[in-house]
Amino acid sequence: MSRSIDYGNLMHEAMRGLIRKVLTDVSENGLPGAHHFFITFDTSHPDAELADWLSDRYPGEMTVVMQHWYDKLDVGTEGFAVTLNFGDAPEPLYIPYDAIKTFVDPSVEFGLRFETQGEEEDDDAPVSPPEILPSPAASAPKPVEDGDTETDGKDAEIVSLDSFRK
Repeated sequence: MSRSIDYGNLMHEAMRGLIRKVLTDVSENGLPGAHHFFITFDTSHPDAELADWLSDRYPGEMTVVMQHWYDKLDVGTEGFAVTLNFGDAPEPLYIPYDAIKTFVDPSVEFGLRFETQGEEEDDDAPVSPPEILPSPAASAPKPVEDGDTETDGKDAEIVSLDSFRK
């Protein structure tokens, strides 16, 4: 049995810690300047808490926006609680960090996308590291109905270091 370093899970943990730090700062000081967040999360996550009508409307995933109006932002070690306005109806949400699929701040073109292995995830299987999105302002997620998917159609370019060797 060989031991290896699980960089994928370490990156996920570090990036979720970054989200926690950002949200902690926002809870203490408010959103600075033009900063705002698009947060897509798995509404079926066992620890996610949202109104029944929201989970019925978005049974797979939902994108929420923290910008002009939010209330009661409470940041914890495993997730955060926030009250957001849905058509003039304030609704409390609890979003675990490991339910987050994307976190985007389009005001500074920053974004993260977390990949998952699927329902039959093996705890010992390697996890893909989170992807830093190249230009979230142009491709920021928007609230979507269940079943809608978005792809940017761009593939990663792989460059061989051998081409630079003499």
